[in-house]
Amino acid sequence: MVTIKDVSKKCGVSAATVSKALNGYSDIGEETAEYVRSVAKEMGYLPNATARALKTNRSNNLGVLFIDKTQSGLTHEYFSSVLNSFKVEAERHGFDITFISKNIGQFRMSYYEHCKYRNCDGVVVASVNFKDPDVIELVNSEIPTVTIDHVFDNRTAILSDNVECVCQMVRYLYDCGHRHIAYIHGEDTSVTQKRLASFHKTCKELGIDPPDEYVKQAIYHDPKVSGLATRELLALPVRPTCIMYPDDFSFIGGMNEIERHGLEIPKDISVVGHDGIYLSQVLRPRLTTIKQDTQALGREAAAKLIEAVVSPKTFIPQQIIVPGHIIEGKSVQKLNSTISIVDL
Repeated sequence: MVTIKDVSKKCGVSAATVSKALNGYSDIGEETAEYVRSVAKEMGYLPNATARALKTNRSNNLGVLFIDKTQSGLTHEYFSSVLNSFKVEAERHGFDITFISKNIGQFRMSYYEHCKYRNCDGVVVASVNFKDPDVIELVNSEIPTVTIDHVFDNRTAILSDNVECVCQMVRYLYDCGHRHIAYIHGEDTSVTQKRLASFHKTCKELGIDPPDEYVKQAIYHDPKVSGLATRELLALPVRPTCIMYPDDFSFIGGMNEIERHGLEIPKDISVVGHDGIYLSQVLRPRLTTIKQDTQALGREAAAKLIEAVVSPKTFIPQQIIVPGHIIEGKSVQKLNSTISIVDL
């Protein structure tokens, strides 16, 4: 096995210089650093993770806690994009990632125990039941954590701007002439609470008073439940002119139900989604939706978690809000053509 001493002898420089070159230190010349790296690669040098951990007291391994209720796993386009961005940023800083669970073969352990077992320096937490005692145990432990779309006291959180995004969408629909707006939202989470409050607040500011039967609870990323909620909305004596869906994938259930009723989008009823996944833009008509910046969410989560790991004495927990924007498709009818569309 090739060692740093072997590389230093081949290059004619000290072992310390080789170490600095391989770890990206800036106090050696770039030409020397590049030469050392090329020789190391040519010789087949690979860093020793165990030795590095002993020296730095870090494993350079970040945990990912991701539990999707609908069992779609990494086929969940929104979270797969967030986690891929997290992975790319982590690897750019020299960190590996490990998925955390409660099961290792037949052996059960808590999330915290699994993190210790895998020697994780820190953990990103996304799409879980944040009320789960095992999740709370992990977040309250000594292991640095960053949550996505949920806030714990004195912990860093990376948040989509759910309040502003829903506000933008309601105002967009209002400017398109819609006054009978229904909202199918996800299960009771902090994300849902913010979105729902923003929906009611914006409607009130615009002088709209949606009846209680216009607001339906569904489940994120579940077309079947959203389809059933759509059926209930379409059966109302005064049905809405537009339905807002909890996410683009859930809208598929609504679309199928609308077609079963012999209705056409947007001629007979308008619809909008949330997330801006690729699917929403290949449907016909193209779905008007809220595009969330998944790249920024994952990148910020990795950057802040690594900062907490590398600089624990100076790290200050914070909440970072990532803005989104509306993608205007063809799924919303302009009920009043004289009203200009809001500037997006």
